[in-house]
Amino acid sequence: MFGWKKKIQVFSYDATKYKPYIHASICNGEQVAGFRDLKTGKFQEQMLIRNSQDLAQFKRKYGITGEIEKGY
Repeated sequence: MFGWKKKIQVFSYDATKYKPYIHASICNGEQVAGFRDLKTGKFQEQMLIRNSQDLAQFKRKYGITGEIEKGY
């Protein structure tokens, strides 16, 4: 009606300490996007990925370009 578009707020992360990562379950295929600490390997969950739109939203939200590593 008014032509307003919702602004997407871009968050930042420290690329020297964290790496974008998708953790996928072997059993049911559930995927969770987040960041993995490069020093300790600990995974911090950010959002559930149900489809390609969710993945695209995660990438836009954090300004990520390219592919994201996936682990099981």
